[in-house]
Amino acid sequence: MKSSKLQLSLTLLSFCLLAFETGFSQPDQNLTKDIFKELIEINTTHSVGSTTKAAEAMAARLRAVGFADSDLFIGGPSEKKGNLVVTFHGSGKRKPLLLLAHLDVVEALQSDWGTDPFKFQEKDGFYYARGSSDDKAMAAIWISNFIRLKKEKFTPDRDIIIALTADEEGGPENGVAWLLKNKKELVNAEYALNEGGGGEEKDGKKIANGIQLSEKVPQSFQVEVRNKGGHSSLPRQDNAISQLAKALDNLQHFQFPVNLNAGTRVYFERSSKLQTGQLAEDMMAILQTPPNPEAAKRLSESPVYNSLLRTTCVTTMISGGHAPNALPQSATATVNCRILPDEDPEKIKAMLISVFNDKDVVVSNNRDASASPPSPLNPEIMGPMEKITNDMWPGVPVIPTMVAGATDGAYLRRDGIPTYGVSGIFYDAEDFRAHGKDERIGIKSFYEGQEFLYRLTKALSSKTTVKRDY
Repeated sequence: MKSSKLQLSLTLLSFCLLAFETGFSQPDQNLTKDIFKELIEINTTHSVGSTTKAAEAMAARLRAVGFADSDLFIGGPSEKKGNLVVTFHGSGKRKPLLLLAHLDVVEALQSDWGTDPFKFQEKDGFYYARGSSDDKAMAAIWISNFIRLKKEKFTPDRDIIIALTADEEGGPENGVAWLLKNKKELVNAEYALNEGGGGEEKDGKKIANGIQLSEKVPQSFQVEVRNKGGHSSLPRQDNAISQLAKALDNLQHFQFPVNLNAGTRVYFERSSKLQTGQLAEDMMAILQTPPNPEAAKRLSESPVYNSLLRTTCVTTMISGGHAPNALPQSATATVNCRILPDEDPEKIKAMLISVFNDKDVVVSNNRDASASPPSPLNPEIMGPMEKITNDMWPGVPVIPTMVAGATDGAYLRRDGIPTYGVSGIFYDAEDFRAHGKDERIGIKSFYEGQEFLYRLTKALSSKTTVKRDY
């Protein structure tokens, strides 16, 4: 009996400490931690891991609290690339809400980490492990929140769907693409919440809560020059390496035109209120029609702001020649572009050819890019998100973002499902470690994100919503 009382006391103490750390009292925070730990310690890398094993573990958690087998689907294109889809049934008054996260993680070597990267570790106010921030935190939060909603006997006015998927990190059997092609009826929704957004902190102070509306389209081009070559003792003007170098130098000194969309316009408008001096003035001046060229020039000096202003293309790989005493017969380079979501990749290719300005420079697609249209500034989402953000962190603004990287939201947007990157998990703007050898997530931020997403999910699935015009 004494042992049981001691265990109960320790459990209550652990819960109280977590509630004190986060400032938001939640039931079953220890359960959330257990779910997170279980996911972390299942290796889901492409090389040796299995997302199927992680999907089955989460399905078992849901069955234990009353989800029927008919509410759960596990499947995929191969034995180790399983995806989990679970439906929390509502009244059906509105189309479903989809909650997305990926189970797979990038590769991680123990020799790099100095410890087992798949061992859940807690130290210095952080949870460390591969996948701790990308993206198993969000997967654990969705599952834990479903369990919480089930215990509360919550009845949403729409079905809520969780999809935990494979191969977001670049494997050959992307789970979202597979589900849309083979099981779209399971994930078809009015809109989706996904990774890609989140909060920004600086010096421990919360600056902004971001909502990702769009992402740039990645497209690589092969740039090549060929000729007959010859002996190096008899140089000619048509040197393949020199021609390619000149073309790439032209690109280095070229900038694509400024092209803001609805989301990036709001980003600069709201971000200007967080800045002072010239930077604040430039963020407002860029919104003029046409954009102020001097403001654009100054903002473009920042790689982050530059990526939001325009399409970017940069040389990432180069090779040429075949012998030290021979004229090069060929020289090739890879140019990686991140194209604005409302621009045509073929027009970008045509602009590159014009910039290279050499008929001998041949440009070809490494693979065809697919445009992913921006998600609209939906008041049904923005209103509740702003209210909940202000309730939890008074005075912190919600700012739309566009990411230069890529998420599985691109597949959903292309298929007609607007997708919003949002988490309520805050990170230090100067110390983001996803994919690194010391990947981590702040413990306080993790549980705050859980509470934020719990409140947002309920707000988007009940009769009363807060709407604002944009």
